[in-house]
Amino acid sequence: MDDHAKIVMEAVRAADRDRYLSALYAPEDKRPALFALYAFNAEIAAVRDRIREALPGEVRLQWWRDVIAAGTAQAASGHPVAEALVAAIHTYRLPQAAFQNYLDARIFDLYDDPMPSRNDLEGYCGETAGAIIQLASLVLDPSAAPAFGTLAGHAGCAQAITGLLRLLPLHRARGQCFVPREILAAVGSSPEEFVTGDGGAGMAGALAAMIALAEEHLSAFDRGAAEIPVSLRPAYLPVALTRAYLNRLRRMGAKALTAHADVSAWYRHAILFRHAARGWKPNHLT
Repeated sequence: MDDHAKIVMEAVRAADRDRYLSALYAPEDKRPALFALYAFNAEIAAVRDRIREALPGEVRLQWWRDVIAAGTAQAASGHPVAEALVAAIHTYRLPQAAFQNYLDARIFDLYDDPMPSRNDLEGYCGETAGAIIQLASLVLDPSAAPAFGTLAGHAGCAQAITGLLRLLPLHRARGQCFVPREILAAVGSSPEEFVTGDGGAGMAGALAAMIALAEEHLSAFDRGAAEIPVSLRPAYLPVALTRAYLNRLRRMGAKALTAHADVSAWYRHAILFRHAARGWKPNHLT
């Protein structure tokens, strides 16, 4: 592994431990491309924290669009993650449109506009987490991956919604609300009320509705997950942790507004190892 590859791998290890561990279960020759995808995802997810202002953030996203469209090491300008991503796209013939749609969806992160509806949230999750799963699948087994596109969409929604719930303390500190306005309205709340103070009277109902939405997609994923071939398992392994995180969020209740929901490292390792070795069993999978 050259120095740039090590930089990319370490970036994933530092920013996204779950995806880092899942990539270690992939064949060794596939790992650099997976690390490139996951490092790209972590890089874009961190744009708001690094740049803070929306307009410079959009400029940064446009730089990534231009690099991906050019598809050359020269365009990547010596940026290790960008160079690794361009190489992965070229080697595995990954669809550029998926990256462009991903970057379009991520513009939402830069602003404090509330998420309008459940459909908007699911679209956001599909274009981000769902796309990363599909792209990782194309790296691992391009012939098998297309048959599991719908499953990847459900997996991405379950994983992303759960991730957004785990990031509630950060988002609320920014005044940012990923809980759809229509869900908040149904429990007698609003985005403005949810991100301030104790979350308002509808806080518990909003959390319950979001957990239920994540579980709905997780159940849809579960119904087909037993069919995932061994070759594609590493792409889906992070989703195996979703139920453990949801259970933790449910136990935390209102504390999820101010504290990061996590599970122990050994438990995460155990879940990933079990699913890497045995896959998902029909009907009951995590």
